[in-house]
Amino acid sequence: MLLMVSVQNLNEAIEALHGGADIVDVKNLQEALVGSAHPLTVKAVRDSIPMDRHASVTLGVVPNQAGTVAMAVYTAGILDATSVKVGFMQTEYNQAVEILSECKEALNGFDTKLIGSLFADNPLYDGLDASHMVDLAEASKCDGWLIDTLTKDGRNLFDFIPEPELRDMVLSGKKSGMSTALSGHLKMSDLDELARINPDIVGVRGAVCQKGDRDSAVHRDAVAEFTRQLRLRETGQISVREARIMAGNSADANGANGSNGWIVIDGTGKTCAGILAALTAQIEQDSESFIEVIIPDVLNTYDVVVWAEESSHSVLTQRKDETGTTRMLIKP
Repeated sequence: MLLMVSVQNLNEAIEALHGGADIVDVKNLQEALVGSAHPLTVKAVRDSIPMDRHASVTLGVVPNQAGTVAMAVYTAGILDATSVKVGFMQTEYNQAVEILSECKEALNGFDTKLIGSLFADNPLYDGLDASHMVDLAEASKCDGWLIDTLTKDGRNLFDFIPEPELRDMVLSGKKSGMSTALSGHLKMSDLDELARINPDIVGVRGAVCQKGDRDSAVHRDAVAEFTRQLRLRETGQISVREARIMAGNSADANGANGSNGWIVIDGTGKTCAGILAALTAQIEQDSESFIEVIIPDVLNTYDVVVWAEESSHSVLTQRKDETGTTRMLIKP
C-alpha cells in the first residue's frame, strides 16, 4: 500500500515527503466540501518535488459540466501532476461517465493518470452511491479510482461502507487493472481493516497532522509513524488476519519440470493489480505451464490466493525466501 497525504501548500508537501509519504495530494480544504488548489500552488509543489516522486491533484466535487472539468484536468496534465482525481456528488451515473470520458480524452499525450472518485457518504446528499465506483471507472476507462468521504462530523469511511464490501470493490478494481484508493477521515486505529482490504493507496490528512486534526498542519513525525505502522502490516510483522498458507503438493510441484513449462513472474515493483494482470495474461496465453510468482508484499499474497481460488487455479506451494519475499507456485 502507498501512503497518500493530503496537503494544502508547499510546506506541508515537504513535511509529508520527509515523513515518508509516497504521494502528496494537493487540494483545498476551504473550498466548498473539498475543492482544488490554485494552479500556482500545484506548480510550486510539482516544481519542488523530484519527478520520480508522486504529486497528485484533487479537483474535489466537480460541476456537472464536461468541458469545464476537462479543462481543469488538462491543466493538471500541463502541470505534470502524477494523477488527477475527479469527484462526483449529485451527478447522474451516465453524466459522470460522460464527464470522465472527456477528461480521459483531455489527458491524451500526458503521463497524468485519471482517477474517478465517489464519496461513501453521498447518500446523505442525495448523491451517486459509491457502489457504482468500479463500474463507473471501468466505463470511462479511468486509470484508477478513489472512495473518500465529505462529512466532517467525526464519521469516517467505515461508518458508511463495511469492510467486506470495500474488500470486494478493491479486488474487483485490481482484477480490472485499475489502481484502488481509500480515504475518508482514516485513523491509525483503522490500519488493520485497511490492511485486510489492501487498497493500492491509503489517503490520510488528520491522522498525520501536528494536532491530530485536519485543520492543523501536516507534520513529518506523524507521517513517519503512520508510514511505519503501514509497513509493519505489509511485511507481516503485525498480522491482520489468519494466514492463508496453502498446503504444498510435492508430486505436482516436482512434476512441473516434466511435461509442463515453468514460468516466473516477478512482482517486484508492481502493484497488486499489475501482478494479477500479469498472471491473467500469462494463463490466457499458456494455460499449461506452472507459474512461480514473486510477491514482495505479504498483503498482496493474500489477494493472489483469493484470485487463484476464484479462478479455479491451484496454489501448490507458498514459501518465503531469505529476503522475506514470498514465492508462490500456481498450477492453472
